Parts: sequence; structure tokens; C-alpha cells
Amino acid sequence: MTDTLEPPVHVTPLTDTHRELGARLIEFGGWLMPVQYSSIIEEHRTVRQRVGLFDLSHMGELYVVGPDAGQALAAALVSDPASLAIGRAQYSMICAPDGGIIDDLIVYRLGEARFLVVANAGNAAIVSDTLAERLEGFKAVLDDRSLATGLLAVQGPRAVDVLAPLTDVDLAGLRYYAAAEGTVAGIHGLVARTGYTGEDGFELFIDPSDTVALWDALLDVVRTAGGLPVGLGARDTLRLEAGMPLYGNELDLDTNPYEAGLGRVVKLAKAGDFVGRGPLEKVARDGPARRLVGLIIEGRGIARHGYPVWSGDRRSGVVTSGTQSPTLGVPIAMAYVAPGDAEPGTVLHVEIRDARVPARVVALPFYRREA
Repeated sequence: MTDTLEPPVHVTPLTDTHRELGARLIEFGGWLMPVQYSSIIEEHRTVRQRVGLFDLSHMGELYVVGPDAGQALAAALVSDPASLAIGRAQYSMICAPDGGIIDDLIVYRLGEARFLVVANAGNAAIVSDTLAERLEGFKAVLDDRSLATGLLAVQGPRAVDVLAPLTDVDLAGLRYYAAAEGTVAGIHGLVARTGYTGEDGFELFIDPSDTVALWDALLDVVRTAGGLPVGLGARDTLRLEAGMPLYGNELDLDTNPYEAGLGRVVKLAKAGDFVGRGPLEKVARDGPARRLVGLIIEGRGIARHGYPVWSGDRRSGVVTSGTQSPTLGVPIAMAYVAPGDAEPGTVLHVEIRDARVPARVVALPFYRREA
């Protein structure tokens, strides 16, 4: 789709800015978003080598507030938000009663009785509705601010260099998966050391009315540091190299956290019940029916979402995401395969355009930044 889309597609405060920058706009998760400004490969490499600026205002922001907020979220999600220290965050999931994944989330504890839950754009409404239902009976309320929040991200090895001169937040003291309130370029917001690229970086939650001014201030410094604005195309190749799942590809209602290699997120030892506990305890005990693996394609072709994966004449599974890795210079993919085919070093075959191309199983992630 193009930027001629009719409502009900949402637009971010930066839509006109993206057009002025020459971005190609597409519909994504119900929003009109930039997929690229220059080239996906150039934007990808810029984030890996220097720094990139992203508009993420399509994401969902749900505040849960009240004396029982932590307890309520612990009952609603598979993780244990009540265990978070103020100012810290955790990766989490909201699951259906059968253990299937409704969405993957990041949960921030902003105060003793105040939490921020960030959901994927396409799932924000269902997560909001589901959380509201699960808060019933607790002294906690949901404030859905998804359409009233701007979100920008600065990602890459020069992210600190770009942000430090503009903010009063102590970036050196801000740990990974931590957040602090402060100002950036004189604009008040929440600065979080989180991201979806495999690089160091920050996500900045602000009022929508300040989004254009903050983008302009950041873009000037990003460009001075050799960086670029970056669209969803490079965001996808970056997250794939970093082995990070995408909802609708690696995660969905037919997938549980253990199959996705994310069993560590499920806190079975936490006090009290939570939605999906019984089925997830069974998977933890018996083992998943399939496993998510990384694949290096050793023949010609790109393994795309939905392509079959074979072990000899037996169909082992299916590709969930694939691309030509700009960093590694080889085709990579993630796929669900039978547990017996998931050992690194195993050679499988991906069906690409009626040909079965060899692919070697490797441990995820494909790329890990230097500490």
C-alpha cells in the first residue's frame, strides 16, 4: 500500500516530515509508516556502524496505575512486573489461556504503583482490551495512551554521543532495560535504554505535540554523527540479525514462549496464578513440539516467510523470516523445526522456488554487538 491510503489508517505527527525526507510510506499495523528513506541496506549499515533515527509512534502505550498494579500485571502476563525495581523494564508476553502468544511487550515500572506496557502497533487494541478485562477485581486502572504518545528511537554505536549533549538524563548511569524521566532538547519525556536493533540505543516517549521539534533536533545531531533517518525495512533486517522475534512471523496465537526459545520470560515460580500457567507448565515439563532456530542458507536464494523446511524427505518446519544479511553478507533466516532438527550444525533444506537449498542450523542471534 502507499500513502494514498484512506482512513482508518493512523498517521504519526511526522508523516509530512517523512514525505519531505523522501520516504516511501506503507501501511503497517494500521499506521502509515516510512519503510525506507534512501536504501534499506544503507540505513541498516548506518545503524550498525554509526547511528540511526526512527519514528516508532505507531507503538501502543498502556499505563497501568493503582495500588494493585504490579500484582494485576503479574496475573495478566507471563513475567513478574511486580518484581521490577522502579526505573527498570522487562521483556514480557501476554498469553491466551492455552499459552498462545497474544503479543510480546516491554513493561516499565515508573513508580511504586505506575507501570507502562508497550505493545506492538497491530496488537495494541487487543492488548488494551485484554488487559482491561484482566484488571477487573484489582485496584488498578488502565489508561490507553497509544494515540496520545510520540515515540522516537536513537539506535547505534554512536547513540550516546548523539543524545548526551541534548539531555539532562545521566546516560552513563542508565542501564540496559532501564528508564528515567528527563528532558531531551528541552522537551520533557521518558528516556529508555531499550531497542529492537541489536545495538545500543534509546527510545524516547514524548507528547505528540513535541514530536516534530524533537525529531528535527535529533536529526541534525544524527546527521552530524554520520547517521540517517531509518525506516521499518532496515528495522526488520536489524532485528532479524539480532535474533529478535516479530509478532506475526515468529510469534502468534498458535505459538507458545517455549517454542520461540523465550521460556526464560515465563516466571513459573512467581506467586499467584496467571493466565496460561497450566498449559505453559506442561510445555516446560514435556518440552515444546517445535523449536525456533537460525539458518544460514548455504545455496542460492533467500528463504522467505512461509517457505517449507525439510530434513531429507520429511518436512521439518517452516521459515518465519528471512533476508540477505547486510552485516554478514549471507542469506539468513529464522524457522520453526522439529526438536530433533534444532541442534546447531544440523544441515536442513529450505524449499526456494521449487528447489531444496541447503541450510545450516546456527545458534541465535546471528549478530551480537561488541560489549
